[in-house]
Amino acid sequence: MRRLRIIIADTDENYMLPLQQKFAEEFFEKIDLEIISDEKYFRELFSIPQKAEILIISEELYDQSLSRHNISNVFVMMEQYEEGNTDDLSIHRLFKYTSIRELFNEITGKSSEVLNLKDGVKKEPEIVLICSASGGTGKTTVALGISSCLTKLYKKVLYIGADRLQTFQRMLDNPSTIAAADVYSKLANPGRSLYEDIKHVIRKEEFSYLPPFKAALMSLGLKYSIYEKIAHSAKKSRDYDYIVIDADVTFDEDKAQLFNIADKVVVVTEQTAASVFATNLLVSNINGVSSEKYIFVCNNFDKEKYNALISPNSSMKFTVNDYIENYNEYDGMKCNDLAKVNGMQKAAFLIL
Repeated sequence: MRRLRIIIADTDENYMLPLQQKFAEEFFEKIDLEIISDEKYFRELFSIPQKAEILIISEELYDQSLSRHNISNVFVMMEQYEEGNTDDLSIHRLFKYTSIRELFNEITGKSSEVLNLKDGVKKEPEIVLICSASGGTGKTTVALGISSCLTKLYKKVLYIGADRLQTFQRMLDNPSTIAAADVYSKLANPGRSLYEDIKHVIRKEEFSYLPPFKAALMSLGLKYSIYEKIAHSAKKSRDYDYIVIDADVTFDEDKAQLFNIADKVVVVTEQTAASVFATNLLVSNINGVSSEKYIFVCNNFDKEKYNALISPNSSMKFTVNDYIENYNEYDGMKCNDLAKVNGMQKAAFLIL
């Protein structure tokens, strides 16, 4: 099988090395990777016809004459942030100083066809648990925002609103509940292929999601463990890259099982003393919080207000990985709006 040709051209060698390493790690046996840092050599090489699947090129080296070559996707690394598309759909302009992880995902996502990602070995699906130690932290907003951001990064996402009484649907375009009686019958008597049994009711807006139940779990005679069964079954289907479970605040045996099956756990806190205190208590009751599995995110961050996360009196048992800025408009936002929030995007990249 012919190896794919990828060319990275930039006179800044320090900039190229991390991107080179990322491609080598992910596609080592599939690609021929060429790194060009000498401008004279680059001009000589492209003075004759060239064929490549991907060309990643600095703004200073790029010119329109490159369109004469047989290159499937050209990525121009811009020195200054610039939005907008070119007339040629094969040319993509990206901000050079975005994180390497974000650039890599953008490049591979837009080049998925030439990289044959769909036909290659698919990465094992991951279960991402979004939780908090107390109510009011905006956990569901973060869970929906992360789900939308991951979808924008070309990932297939299934969102499961795992509350005992679901309210996440208020942020969706279609807030209607599951009406089909057969679904509740399957949930009450779950088999080994539960996801396949209820798959027909899955909806999609920004991402795929399990619609809300018509009543609280208690009223339906369902146990909280049903969410773990749905997620585990969906993971085995390999229909998704990420299964995002938006869990409720209660900490019990069923919730502990969600911690166990999750590949990543995002703990949402706030900068208030009450939220930090509650998060410390949660951390005291779970194991392995120092591992890469656990990600701590401060939501609704306001730099003008008191921040208990950096107070010497807080006796922190966890470290915040990133902050999501406060937005007064959060309450009226839809999922697509949340995906535009910088803090949400950074939180999503922590999962990748």
